[in-house]
Amino acid sequence: MDNYNIPVLPLAIDVESKVVLRKIAFARSALAEMKGSALSIPNESILIRTLSLQEAKSSSEVENIITTQDDIFQSDFYSQTFKTVAAKEVYNYAHALTSGFDILKKRGFLSINQILDIQAILVETKAGFRKLPGTELKNEQTGTTVYTPPQDYDTIVSLMSNLEKFINDPSISDLDPLIKMAIIHHQFESIHPFYDGNGRTGRIINVLYLVKEGLLDFPILYLSRYINQNKSLYYSLLQKVRTDNAWEEWVLFILDGIEKTALQTTQIIKQIKNLMLSQKRKLRGELKRIYSQDLLNNIFRHPYTKIKFVENDLKVTRVTAAKYLEELVRIGILEKQKLWKDNFYINRDLYKLLSNVHDVQL
Repeated sequence: MDNYNIPVLPLAIDVESKVVLRKIAFARSALAEMKGSALSIPNESILIRTLSLQEAKSSSEVENIITTQDDIFQSDFYSQTFKTVAAKEVYNYAHALTSGFDILKKRGFLSINQILDIQAILVETKAGFRKLPGTELKNEQTGTTVYTPPQDYDTIVSLMSNLEKFINDPSISDLDPLIKMAIIHHQFESIHPFYDGNGRTGRIINVLYLVKEGLLDFPILYLSRYINQNKSLYYSLLQKVRTDNAWEEWVLFILDGIEKTALQTTQIIKQIKNLMLSQKRKLRGELKRIYSQDLLNNIFRHPYTKIKFVENDLKVTRVTAAKYLEELVRIGILEKQKLWKDNFYINRDLYKLLSNVHDVQL
């Protein structure tokens, strides 16, 4: 097809139809419920770690990077030991997401340099924006070219500068932030500014933009699962905007994803909270002498925990950390498993919960 004439933002058309505004109300309600549920977890790092890894896993699957929960949890980002290459890709995504979140909290805006940093973490190179022509987007089944993004470096920089302004300057557009997020995502994917990692970078921008706008406190919206489940429609609608100017269909698709994903994530958070309360009661009842909130947090931050994780989190000796974990095994909260040279202590109930997130019904 001919090159799509990427618009300079803001769009020249009205996308706030009655049906879109009605859908925004549902999506905002679902986000508000999720935001409230997240605050009920005693330590934000538990949700950021566990749910960012699930988001990372699903986002990577959109790009056909497939791994398992076991490979993820048996990997160790801190020592850079990974079970598989795919597991490393998932951790890179989670690291890029949380790194972007940390910078956003400090600065309050999402700049081109931050986007460049996010992509560099994802792909482990600092190639920056594309400088050479030749990038085409192809149909996975037929191999035919469906879209050719901008080939000129100066055009890419100009469009990204315009996008940066649209993201951060509210005076440019008074559209609802959820509509703006849908436009931002489509614009970024159409610019396709990098040689690699565009899809994953774009999905991280989605979550960080909602944080920037105050619709999320933490980057825990599990949107990649929705895209995975509707992958053909997602790519079809991306293209339909380019060929038929079908912005309303695209915006409604994204709003539906936000609503469904927020509702599902709320259920997951509630399940995590209930499991934490159950294990807290058991720990306090049977191991009152070693109970601490930090110990409970550790076994929820790391579904596969290790002695060194407890050492680091609780600031105790290796002997003490090992004793704590063995006691948790004895009362049935954890399950000990030797894998290669490492002993892992598995929070089996949490592992099952996270492994079954795809089965949570709305």
